Amino acid sequence: MKLITAEGLTASVSLSRDSASRRIADRISRARERVTGERPGQRVPVLDLRAARELRVAPYAAAEMTIQESLDIGIDPRAIIHTAVQNSLRTSLFAGIAATIRTKMRPLHGVVAWYGQHEAHRVAICDALWRCGVARASASDHATVDIQAALATSTGWWWPFDDVCVLAERPIAIHTEPTPAGLHGERRLHHPDRRAVEFVDGTGVHVVHGTVVPDWVIDDPSPEKIARERNVEVRRTAIERIGWDNYIDAAGLRLVDQSPDPGNPGGALQLYSTPPEWRTNEKILLAVNGSRERDGHRRRYGLQIPGWISSAVDAAGWTYGLRGAHYASLLRRT
Repeated sequence: MKLITAEGLTASVSLSRDSASRRIADRISRARERVTGERPGQRVPVLDLRAARELRVAPYAAAEMTIQESLDIGIDPRAIIHTAVQNSLRTSLFAGIAATIRTKMRPLHGVVAWYGQHEAHRVAICDALWRCGVARASASDHATVDIQAALATSTGWWWPFDDVCVLAERPIAIHTEPTPAGLHGERRLHHPDRRAVEFVDGTGVHVVHGTVVPDWVIDDPSPEKIARERNVEVRRTAIERIGWDNYIDAAGLRLVDQSPDPGNPGGALQLYSTPPEWRTNEKILLAVNGSRERDGHRRRYGLQIPGWISSAVDAAGWTYGLRGAHYASLLRRT
């Protein structure tokens, strides 16, 4: 039951103790506890303060380092494996793809959805621990993990009931890109022109750089639709789709202030008022990225700025938590 709650596998947890979903979750939980030594929602018992502190800190430290860096400073190999294998896969598959698909589904109260291929992190952590020789398992636990592996490699989501099991087709295409600053192979959904997740029946989800967007953002973006959009990230994605220069002209944005970017030689800062349709007194700061993209160009992007700021340099400083005068003294920003 803790596994169902911790993973958010159902919109309601009022399940019968003898239900198929409850029995499956209990079996998986017990096997995982014996293999990995962790429990869903587990807190480290404070028996030895130093050991407890190391156990708590190790996963966070490993998340900020490469595997070799973690090994070099002596982080527990189990913490490294959890971070590099389980957590990275969970981020890419479970929190990324599965969560995106969930946005297109109605909540199913009291019904447990298992995510098939998008639960590969559960299988991978057990396999990695065994291969590295830092965990052992009984024949029964091996059998449980083998069943999970078979499901992960053969089906999409599935819903078990007492007398029947419903299995869904896997997506026919998934498009991703490396997650920025990811150290352990994390990926996020992305495709600039087509659906990032596609199913055989023609349904799917548009995702741009990890942001789930409605179809119009890709197929027919316009200043009018952007003005009606309340989600800031969707709005930003749609504007970048048609280009900031085109959007500024079409939406009739008023330039409030502009200045050379003191923290980014060759770049310019432009501060605009927002359209009345946005129903906000915030402003938009247009700037040029200090770092080049993979193709060599420097991306132009917009940031929402509090309405009380009237200077482009002050606005740029605000994004760094600095006053404009302090920002102007920077040698170079990134």
